Amino acid sequence: MLVYAFYNVVDTIFVGRALGEESVSGIGGLVIAFPIHMLALGIAIGLGVGGASIISRALGSKEPYRAEKALGTVFFLGVSLGFVYSLAGLIFLEPLLELFGATPGIMPYARAYLEIIMAGSVVFTLGIAAEDLVRAEGNARYAMFGMLLGAGLNIVLDPLFIFGLDMGVRGAAIATILAQFASTVFLLRYFLTGKSSVAFKPRLLVPDSVISKEVAAIGLGPFIVEASNSTMMVFVNNALATYGGDVSIAAFGIIHRMLLLIFLPMLGISFGLQPIVGYNYGAKQFSRVVESVKVALKVSTLFSLPGFLIMFLFPAPIIHIFSSDPELTAVGTDAMWIVVLVLPFIGFQLVGTTVFQALGKPRPAFILSLARQLLFLLPLVLVLPRCYGLDGVWAAFPISDFLACILAAGLMGREYRKFRAKEKREKIKP
Repeated sequence: MLVYAFYNVVDTIFVGRALGEESVSGIGGLVIAFPIHMLALGIAIGLGVGGASIISRALGSKEPYRAEKALGTVFFLGVSLGFVYSLAGLIFLEPLLELFGATPGIMPYARAYLEIIMAGSVVFTLGIAAEDLVRAEGNARYAMFGMLLGAGLNIVLDPLFIFGLDMGVRGAAIATILAQFASTVFLLRYFLTGKSSVAFKPRLLVPDSVISKEVAAIGLGPFIVEASNSTMMVFVNNALATYGGDVSIAAFGIIHRMLLLIFLPMLGISFGLQPIVGYNYGAKQFSRVVESVKVALKVSTLFSLPGFLIMFLFPAPIIHIFSSDPELTAVGTDAMWIVVLVLPFIGFQLVGTTVFQALGKPRPAFILSLARQLLFLLPLVLVLPRCYGLDGVWAAFPISDFLACILAAGLMGREYRKFRAKEKREKIKP
């Protein structure tokens, strides 16, 4: 997850440095394009999570044919939905970019980047879904190598296309698609060369209606979470365009990518917590559930604290890495001081969501997964700028983080009291 976050940062640095005086518009183009690209990620994750769940259970219950049908169905849906998304995106490209807040200055760069990204949506969708399918067999290492290959190749190809061939944002998009293509081929080879315990059979590419419905039902939650992130960006980008202009959009893009360096590894910690909580809860080892959650919260806080200190104490040098534009540095510095205020406590949101997923309690997990983006951030972005202008947009982020942390802590506290009560009852039993 750290490598994935890192190559997003490097992508933006190369574009900002390559465009010089036009760096604000170039970075802004990437910011506007990012949430549209993430909708494809949501489709891919939904397919991957749904297919992985079916394959894991089928392998566990000794139903290899059902696992093979699930594999073929996900491959078919990945190609089909990726093609439909690509076609729709290319047809409605400019209206989409305008909806997501592209200003006249940013539009040419966002369009140049997204045209290529949209054309490669099939590769992207299939590759991300394949990662989850490889993990479903328990081969997390191979899936990780696939992700590392794509991220590493993207970092190598970026300067070649952006600087060497002087292609600017188009070069960044081409590097991204080629890197993802290499990653997808690497992951598909796993199923096509017999390394997988689930055999790939071309005749099973015809989708199974029952499995398709189950994939959709299981994958709907992850898709909604990703879609909510993109929806939130529509309002954030438009608020930034209204109250701050292109410079504010570019500043937000830089801050967002720096936050990914902290947020995504913390997400990895929460992924590691999930099977531990689920196993011990099933075994009625409630004290171990509580202990593992405490450890995860400590590790998340210790991980986020250095990131907070670096971003809070050195905002101007960080912005300068991406662009030497003085106005961008000034706006980005003020924004970073505000946005990161609650960063050390953000682990409560991630850990809380994971805990309820592991306990098989979808309602609180779903509420927590959407709390920051839709329940708190979206209303604040709509209301605060009317009173406080651009500062109101920036202030919406720490306030929503704080409210989401309070909600997560409250729900986990209630669950903790239930654990203690259950533990006492287990001790009383003869």
